[in-house]
Amino acid sequence: MLRAPVLAAGGIVLRRGGDPLFAVVRMRKRNDWVLPKGKLDDGETPRDAAEREVLEETGHLVEVHEFIGTLAYDSGGRSKVVHFWRMEAAPEQTHPLMKDIRAVDWLPLDQAIERLTRANERAFLANVGPLVLEAAAGKAQTLSPRPNEATPPVIVPSPPAARRTAPIDDGPITELADAPSLALEQPGELEPDAQLTMLQRIRKWWRGGSRA
Repeated sequence: MLRAPVLAAGGIVLRRGGDPLFAVVRMRKRNDWVLPKGKLDDGETPRDAAEREVLEETGHLVEVHEFIGTLAYDSGGRSKVVHFWRMEAAPEQTHPLMKDIRAVDWLPLDQAIERLTRANERAFLANVGPLVLEAAAGKAQTLSPRPNEATPPVIVPSPPAARRTAPIDDGPITELADAPSLALEQPGELEPDAQLTMLQRIRKWWRGGSRA
C-alpha cells in the first residue's frame, strides 16, 4: 500500500543587520548541518509550521515572506515533502534551541551551501539563495504572506527556459523556474572543479540536470 508522504515546512532564513547571513542548524542525533525545517503538527498549516519550526530550531523570531519552493525526496523509504518560505530573522536570539538541535550558525550564502551536509539541500539553497538576497535587497518582486493557506503543491522541476506558476490557495507563485523545487530525487555528489566555487558547481550541475 502506498504510504502518504511526510509533510514538513521550513525557512530560507536571513538574519537582519550587517551582511546578509543564512541560517543552518546542526542536528543532535546525526550531527548533520541542515536547513531549519520540521514536520507539521496536526491541524497546522504549512506556513504556520514553517514559522514555528524556524523559531524552535534557530531561537530567533522571524518575519515570514513569500513561499520560495518545495524540496521533495525519499527519507527512509517514504517520500518527504518540505515547503519553504523566505524569512528574515531578528538580530538577536530570544528563545532556547529545541533539544533536537545542537547548534545554529549564520553564514554567507557560499559558506552556508558548503556547510550543508545533504546534496539536495545544497542544490536547493544554491538556486533559491540568490533570489532571497535579491528580495531582501528590494530588487525582486515579492508576494505578501498568505494567511491560512492550503498545503502548497509539489512543483516538478522544469527546463530553465519555461516559466511556470503554481497556486498556493489564494495566489500564484511567480517565476518558479528561478526558484525551482527538487522533486523526489536525490542529487549525486558534485564532481570537483578547482576553477569553480561550490555555488558555481551546483548551478552548473542544476543546469545540466534540467536539460536531461
